[in-house]
Amino acid sequence: MITAAVAFCWPRVGSGWFSLLERFFGRLARRRGLSVFAVGFAALLVRLAMIPVLPVPEPFIHDEFSYLLASETFASGRLTNSTHPMWPHFESFHITQKPSYMSMYFPAQGLVLAAGRVLAGHPWYGVWLSAGLMCAAICWMLQGWLPPGWALLGGMLAVMRLALFSYWVNGYYGGAVAAIGGALVLGALPRFMRAVKVRDGVLMAFGVVMLANSRAYEGVLLCVPVTFALVWWAITRARLTTAVLLRRMMPAAALLLVAAPFMAYYNYRVFGNVFTLPYQVNRATYAVAPVFLWQTPRPEPVYRYKVFRDFYTWELETFQSARTVAGFPDRIINKLGIVVFFFCGIALIAPLMMLPWALRDRRVRFLIIAGGVYGAGLSGNAWLFPHYVAPFAGGLYVILLQAMRHLRLWRPGRQPSGLFLVRAIPVICLALAAVRLCAGPLGVTVGRWPTMFMWYGTDPVGRDRAGILAKLESFPGGQLAIVRYTPDHTSFDEWVYNAADIDKSKVVWARESDARRVSSDLLRYFHDRTVWLVEPDSTPPKLSPYPMQNLEPPLDTSLRVRSTLLATSPNARARRFDQDKSWRAEQ
Repeated sequence: MITAAVAFCWPRVGSGWFSLLERFFGRLARRRGLSVFAVGFAALLVRLAMIPVLPVPEPFIHDEFSYLLASETFASGRLTNSTHPMWPHFESFHITQKPSYMSMYFPAQGLVLAAGRVLAGHPWYGVWLSAGLMCAAICWMLQGWLPPGWALLGGMLAVMRLALFSYWVNGYYGGAVAAIGGALVLGALPRFMRAVKVRDGVLMAFGVVMLANSRAYEGVLLCVPVTFALVWWAITRARLTTAVLLRRMMPAAALLLVAAPFMAYYNYRVFGNVFTLPYQVNRATYAVAPVFLWQTPRPEPVYRYKVFRDFYTWELETFQSARTVAGFPDRIINKLGIVVFFFCGIALIAPLMMLPWALRDRRVRFLIIAGGVYGAGLSGNAWLFPHYVAPFAGGLYVILLQAMRHLRLWRPGRQPSGLFLVRAIPVICLALAAVRLCAGPLGVTVGRWPTMFMWYGTDPVGRDRAGILAKLESFPGGQLAIVRYTPDHTSFDEWVYNAADIDKSKVVWARESDARRVSSDLLRYFHDRTVWLVEPDSTPPKLSPYPMQNLEPPLDTSLRVRSTLLATSPNARARRFDQDKSWRAEQ
């Protein structure tokens, strides 16, 4: 409100300083390569400098642990892990246990996290690097659609909106990787049409591969209009002969052809079939609600644990609500709000009033059509989180910046009010960033929901589990942590997640049954570990020795002695467990 009042009453205030800054950044923007580097480097440097105030995040959401499992697997040089003999005790969300033990997701985010593990010793540094590359890729993409100065401004806005406080950089479940892929596709499109360079075709193909391995459905929604645009251009406007055009497209086609068998082999190793995509096995095993509104809910499976039924029942309720006459438009409005507040926040709301003019511009006409296709595809999805929109993030910023260009020319009463508003937007973004940065030290709480759609909250999520894990890792020898939930436990606060190599991990997390019992087979298998009871719903979370009278069935002393005498290597332990089961059956 204050900014609007100044814009209408004193629109020329600070014009000298703003003009000086515009000339400086204008000179930088004309050096396109340097601009792209400056945007990416700024994102990396500023977020790294913020670590004392905004430290490396702890995982909390189901998806994060799933991607971390993938990262540890890839960093160990494997594509997947063998199903553990005790896998029913380790079931967890978004993790496939059979035919192999692995994340249910596409591999791109896991590979990025694995790079962080290998290069810097922690998976978050892969997230950090991907956020910097994302901002650089968005700036490069914007240069293909807008004048250099506006592209530089858009890149810097992406830094402040996405690379500092959003969950895309302060969590582990992605967004930046798909945004890079989408920026490469959309940025290469106008360049290839103008000059038909092999480089641009290869960059577009690389973007397609990134989308196929991160957000495949959303990638299709983006690539379909891009493909139609390329075909239409080739038929009606391409100035090269068909032979020359095909020759320059061959390297891009070769990259796609090489990537396809690798993706098929990954599906075969992890899910047992080259045509079985990520998500499918896990969703078929646990989920009742399908992903898309036109699909039919599946019969409810038999869940071993109440927390699973609670989560997938919540999914079904959301799905069914979205299919009702009243629920569908409500979900559409909710989705639009999520997109606006995540990518624009408060500071970038003002330019949206110029959308009716921006939408009529020929410069962004293709992106308007592509955005319409993309939005229509997402409207059929029962849920939406900002990373679902990541492949089209660059396109959204082109449209937003085009609206800002119209706002800059807005002169109500022949006063340059629009010019002042546009100049004030980066200042407001910087001020809001300073407020968010100081929130933690000043003790100001920024809640996780729903503010995660604007920036990442100050809630200390994930620290309780991390604290218990650190305590268990400080004890000598291996540890077995059996988790007990109360009946009213929220299914979104999950603790049972394990390392890629369960038998070799310092701490193994397992589930207690809803009847507060644990299988004696589990303790027999891990006989050489100290057994603990973890109660996450206590305040604070409680760690205590596990009460052995809660075994089901009671552990036979002769079996315990027999297990202790056998070898304890992982392979021998699995053989020993099978032998014990056969021996007990004979008895």
